[in-house]
Amino acid sequence: MNMKTLTRKSLISLILCLLLLALVPLSSIRAENSSLSTHARAAALIDVESGRLLYSSRGDEPMLIASLTKIMTALVAIENGDLTSKVKVGKNAFAKEGSSLYLKQGEEMTLEDMLYGLMLRSGNDAATAIAEHVGGSEQGFVYLMNAKAEALNLTHTHFANPHGLDAEGHYSSANDLAVLTAYAMHNPVFKEIVATKEKTADNPYEKWDYKWSNKNKMLRLYEGADGVKTGYTKKALRCLVSSATRNGQQLVAVTLNDGNDWNDHSALLDFGFNHYPLKTLVERGETVSGYTLVTGKDFAYPLGQGEESRLVTKLVLSEEKSTAGTEARASAGTKTSTNTSSFGLKGVIIMQLGGKEIGRVPVYTPSQLPPETSPYQKKYSPAGGTAYPADNWLQAFGSALRALFQSGEDQR
Repeated sequence: MNMKTLTRKSLISLILCLLLLALVPLSSIRAENSSLSTHARAAALIDVESGRLLYSSRGDEPMLIASLTKIMTALVAIENGDLTSKVKVGKNAFAKEGSSLYLKQGEEMTLEDMLYGLMLRSGNDAATAIAEHVGGSEQGFVYLMNAKAEALNLTHTHFANPHGLDAEGHYSSANDLAVLTAYAMHNPVFKEIVATKEKTADNPYEKWDYKWSNKNKMLRLYEGADGVKTGYTKKALRCLVSSATRNGQQLVAVTLNDGNDWNDHSALLDFGFNHYPLKTLVERGETVSGYTLVTGKDFAYPLGQGEESRLVTKLVLSEEKSTAGTEARASAGTKTSTNTSSFGLKGVIIMQLGGKEIGRVPVYTPSQLPPETSPYQKKYSPAGGTAYPADNWLQAFGSALRALFQSGEDQR
């Protein structure tokens, strides 16, 4: 065996070793790197602005979710109901088992106030009354819940009731709940309700008003905490979704079946803020280099160490001919026609990380930049949200190879 053959075999062996390292489950790499672990059966962490999953453990496993159900209940009610309308407590809602607001049969309360009772005190009576009021019946409201889950691409979620009491066919996953909550936190009404520590509501039937204190202890335990919901049943055990905002970045953490959830959520949120800070990559109105075009929106993304240098951007114009040439003919008095929209859309900047698209930014002519749209219209999905750690050169290499050989696999 000559030296040339030996060198070739050694090189092949080295490449195979590096490939094996690259194919180690991403969550294991992250756990070793950050010492992050929880006591939960399943957990997830998501950046609200981008919808990027930053951590996931058994994230797609369908599980009982107890009163975390009420995140969807509140969202559907807010989107489909009139907050000033009066909700009447019927016989199905009255004395509903489990946590309760102790509403009286026939009692009326505004939908807005009842939503506060739903989210702060986890009232099952409120959930049933809201469902019957907005959906016409509990079954009708559940249909709306499942339709919303489908619209948000929550493929491991199905609802059987609006309150979360254990039932056949009622489940969700940590990843789905993270995506749902990230979407819901863009609704200003939802966001305000879940961040409220105490709420007083009118009670025309008694000499005293309702006064509700939020069960979510994270609002008092964690700096920057601003939501979201607790849950518990004997089968689901302790469930929690929390959110917090620091330095303009909002994160949502989810744990299912977790006996130490308060501490675990603090660790999850700390991990996200410390390892994946939100980075503004594009600002609305920026000039596109080499073109008389401007960007149509802000774009921010949470990036781990070493990731920003691996970002790839690509400008795709909506016209075959260059914008510069078109504008030159127009300035010379030549009539031109385009295929762009009434707002002068000229193309899109595609942002990629690790070979995956992470976002798109439309570009326009400066004089036809459209009004800003609400971020609430975003559709969040964990697809394309895999975190690629790169705290050293070996991890960077492994993450790059993983991006090449794997697609859409969420970390476990």
